[in-house]
Formats: sequence, structure tokens, C-alpha cells
Amino acid sequence: MEAQIFGKKDSNETKKALRFVKERRIKVHFVDLDQRPAAAGELRRFGQKYGWAALLNIKPQPTALSEAHVLPMLERNPSWLSIPLVRMGNELAVGWDEARWRTFLKSAR
Repeated sequence: MEAQIFGKKDSNETKKALRFVKERRIKVHFVDLDQRPAAAGELRRFGQKYGWAALLNIKPQPTALSEAHVLPMLERNPSWLSIPLVRMGNELAVGWDEARWRTFLKSAR
């Protein structure tokens, strides 16, 4: 199994996600969002699974939360993205969610 983690090096949640996969000897591809923004296609994958509100780490959230609204907002304000975004195989998770990651590992066995 391999993992892809989108996050920032200075984010505690991202650091914990990286430590989680490394402790389990899972090969990880880290995308530092300070160096390279997440591609719209990647964000679309997470937004379609969890809803567009899940991708936004802002309060209060705007009322109109469609792909057409959220993707441009995140392009203009990448710091509004909930991180880390974790992909293990075909499974996805938004934010710190160790319990969900553990289910990914169990289903991969």
C-alpha cells in the first residue's frame, strides 16, 4: 500500500499523518502545499466524496458550496484548505482521522 498526503510541513496534523504512515512502513508521497498547490482534479476527488464544505477550514462557511464556488476560493486562498488530505489506495480522508486510516489498512489486508 502507498499513501499520498497533501499538507504543509509546519502543520501539526500533517506531521501526525506523516508519522502515522511512516510508523507503519507505508510508502508515502508527500505533496507540500506551500511548494505546489493541489491540482483541481485532486480536490474534486475529495470534494465529491465528502462534500465541498469538508474541504474548507474556515468559519463561518459560505452558504453556496458547490464545486464552482469552492475550487476558485481555494485557488485564491489555499490556506483555507482542510489538511491533511490523505489518499491510501482508492480510499480518501480529509483532516486528521486516524480511525479512518486504520480502516484503510484493515481493508487492504
